[in-house]
Amino acid sequence: MTNVKEIISEWFYLYSNDVYSFLVYYTGTTDVEDLVQEVFIKAGKGLSSYKKQASPKTWLFTIARNTAIDESRKKETQISNNSTSYDEHFGDQQPIMTPEHILLKNEEQKELYLSISKLKKKYREVVILRGIQELSVKETAQILGCKETEVRTNYHRALKSLRLQIKQEDLI
Repeated sequence: MTNVKEIISEWFYLYSNDVYSFLVYYTGTTDVEDLVQEVFIKAGKGLSSYKKQASPKTWLFTIARNTAIDESRKKETQISNNSTSYDEHFGDQQPIMTPEHILLKNEEQKELYLSISKLKKKYREVVILRGIQELSVKETAQILGCKETEVRTNYHRALKSLRLQIKQEDLI
């Protein structure tokens, strides 16, 4: 049987970038390296409780979400107060297209990022998990600890709210 260290090392290799990305969107800050480490430390300590009812990635996202919630409680601040500027999050990406395409894409990402950060918490969570991380309805429900119908409903409402927000911002 594989030991805990090997399993966690393999999961870190496979899923650390996904966990990092999730935490960036969830917390609104790019300073999440410590949280990523904490997620994998907690996973290692709690591996015996992993029942394989969910994929390792889903289980890790559940731990990441709870870790982020615990961290925000410790700091006693709201997620929106910790927001990092878009440039800090996306500004260091390497260009692979023409400068015009890069500028347009970065502006679109910036608008989306800012719009997502303005959503209600339950909508923001489901958009990050379903829309950005591309998890299934079932996986999202497991992470959020709710029913699949609630995930579907919240995702639909979140997308509707995003569209409305973007439309209103275009009119301004």
